[in-house]
Amino acid sequence: MHQQSHASRKRLAAALAGIALLLGSVLALPSAPATADSTYLCSGYQACADQGYPHAGYRGNSATMYWQMYGGHNCTNYAAYRMVRSGMPNKRPWSGEGNASNWGVAMKHITDQTPTVGAIAWWKANVPGAGSSGHVAYVEQVVSSTTIVVSEDSWGGDFHWRTITKEGRGWPSGFIHFNDKVLAPTAPPSIVGTPKVGTPVTATQGTWNPAGNYAYQWAAGGVAVPGATASTFTPTAAVKGKKLSVTVTATKKGYAAGTASASTASVVAPGTMVNAEAPVISGTPQVDEVLQVSLGTWTPTPEIRRVRWFADGTEIPDATGWSLALTQALIDKRITARVSVKATAYETVAVTTAATAPVLAGVISTPTPFTLAGKAAYGKVLTVRPGTVDPVDATARYTWLRDGVAVAGANGPSYEIGAADVGHRLEARVDLARSSYRSLAVPLPAPGVVTTRATVTATAVGRPGRAVVRVRVRAPGVDAPTGEVTVLVGTRSVPAQVVGGRARVVVPGLTAGRKPVRVRFLGTEVVKPGKARTHVRVLRP
Repeated sequence: MHQQSHASRKRLAAALAGIALLLGSVLALPSAPATADSTYLCSGYQACADQGYPHAGYRGNSATMYWQMYGGHNCTNYAAYRMVRSGMPNKRPWSGEGNASNWGVAMKHITDQTPTVGAIAWWKANVPGAGSSGHVAYVEQVVSSTTIVVSEDSWGGDFHWRTITKEGRGWPSGFIHFNDKVLAPTAPPSIVGTPKVGTPVTATQGTWNPAGNYAYQWAAGGVAVPGATASTFTPTAAVKGKKLSVTVTATKKGYAAGTASASTASVVAPGTMVNAEAPVISGTPQVDEVLQVSLGTWTPTPEIRRVRWFADGTEIPDATGWSLALTQALIDKRITARVSVKATAYETVAVTTAATAPVLAGVISTPTPFTLAGKAAYGKVLTVRPGTVDPVDATARYTWLRDGVAVAGANGPSYEIGAADVGHRLEARVDLARSSYRSLAVPLPAPGVVTTRATVTATAVGRPGRAVVRVRVRAPGVDAPTGEVTVLVGTRSVPAQVVGGRARVVVPGLTAGRKPVRVRFLGTEVVKPGKARTHVRVLRP
């Protein structure tokens, strides 16, 4: 049947040649059946099926176009159908002409001279066994390296099974291995490394049978990463929080490409900043000098940069600049700085510098001491008498303190004692300072508490055989003095207590007549003693 229809098919193919130039790769032209020295085993869908030579379901699907080939009796549509049925997508694996003659040309990378079951037998145009459009058939059996059995359909002809021998003139030009010779992994690929931003991970290709050439495509979250086609991939900020996968494609001439994939168990974690050069403190560790700290060298470049300063390991309040002025409080302490950096998709990293030597300071001395002159009493003046200072250009600052608390505005070498100071302890402090030296505080306490003197007044009223004496005690700085008072009328003496600055004393057993009254306030630690005199006329009983 194949030989009988050959002439008519050649005429039809020639007529359609011009159309092929217009149709290009949109539709494949029907291909003429092969003419070859071969033995037909059966012809027709039903006849072949009855003899045990199936058509693989093509009879019911022949009207459908596979790989953009013409439906019906057509060698290319039948061969494409068998490939789709074997698992390939219904999309032509190449672009361009679909005639049978072009199959082996377009797919030369998987075309060889070795017949295998499931391969497509291919004939070039105008060779023995094919017409001007070539021919393709499906290899059903490989009896030997020189004998094969194919199934085929033919444009203008019918469905056949036939045996072809290499000794004949119609042996195929080649065999296209779309998916019968597929590179397959015997051990899957894997991903080596922890998925972190900025840290490379590497794909192993796995092992394949047979070995081939390998290409890689990385994906994040199931989406291919453009340009990530090397065996090593460095995750970027864009893939943080996504799982990585890699697809390894193995290729080898004469084999369909094989693919295998591997994925990470965890998502891409934030990266770790790399510190190539650590931050360093520069400057002289001496009081009144200024230290500087460098950023260091980081990968990637930090977007956020912070610094904290420490003295003997304790954070210095509000010290957050890239320089630090060394104050008196930092003398003898070792200074460190902690530099913190961060970039998008990277964890914050902090590096602490090496400690400086202890902060140095010169020593101020007073060969001749300062002294305090004056009496700690209300209305008196206390004065600081300066001594000598080494170095001589050290400056002195005066502070007056009341019970240890600085008195506002009292910053001169002299201090006049007022009512507010009564009952309190006063002290002068001389603060000596010079650049690069440790400041020296010279305390000059006044002895004891500030005292005040009592003012005593008395009034006396005579009664029969007695006198009533009223005593009033006042003292600057003391609102209501208390203490003991003695009242003497004539020769009679009566003690009493002053409460709230007042006392009422009755002196009994007096004879009539005019008598002197003497009052004596005995005083306290703060209020000094005071006296008063008056007279009283005692009446007869």
